[in-house]
Amino acid sequence: MYVCALVGASGTGKSHRSLWVAKEHNIDFVIDDGLLIKGNSVLAGKSAKAEKTKVAAIRTAVLTEDAHAFELKSALKENNAEKVLILGTSDAMVQRIANRLGLGDIDETIYIQDISSPYEIQQALNMRRTLGKHVIPVPTMELKKDFSGYMLDPLNILRRKGFANYESFGEKAVVRPTFSYLGNYTISDYTIYQLAERVILNTPGISKITRFRAEKYENGIALEVDLVILYGYKITELFAALRKKLSEEIDKYTSLNITKIVLAAKGMVVK
Repeated sequence: MYVCALVGASGTGKSHRSLWVAKEHNIDFVIDDGLLIKGNSVLAGKSAKAEKTKVAAIRTAVLTEDAHAFELKSALKENNAEKVLILGTSDAMVQRIANRLGLGDIDETIYIQDISSPYEIQQALNMRRTLGKHVIPVPTMELKKDFSGYMLDPLNILRRKGFANYESFGEKAVVRPTFSYLGNYTISDYTIYQLAERVILNTPGISKITRFRAEKYENGIALEVDLVILYGYKITELFAALRKKLSEEIDKYTSLNITKIVLAAKGMVVK
């Protein structure tokens, strides 16, 4: 397998530049901070940016866990990968990742200062230091399950076609990691309830809510709702449509990953 490395200090814009490097070298597979990415999809792995501490993030980025390394190695094999781009902060780091995956020596190393100007590198560093933002080269929707509860800011990448004309080159997700010194934000259970209440009570066939419970877990939230329904509606069809709508609305307004929605019909009334 042809192994290419993109090396640069943390915050200098490696992930931002990775799409261009991969395209220039006809590389379909990118390994960045513990994730194996192909095109606009996350194929395998877990992101170092989702870890709660910087030490844990480093361990994840270099594939310290055997199961993590095996997952990426298997995905490369299953997808018949012929070329791969590995991102890292040093030559030693990218070589260690390659060794963990059994890829051998690095065939070519590209340094961030070779493809970015000092001004662009400084801009990237300023964004990291002042805003705590990191870029991952996949669309936002691919990351919601991995970054439940954290602000995701989609970034459209454009390429110049001519004077004042641009075409879309791809999309990246800008995230603020758990360990960002700027802190995090919290969405209260009552806010979740208000969003759910709006959806439920605007659904034909539902009379009222008798109990609502939201349980938060590391990978998202689970909802349990007891309802009084109106006579004359098919309960299975009604609940299937309601679960779908609840999941869509809560995801839209909070970016929280919905792991489970349990609906129970506890009573029935006649109009």
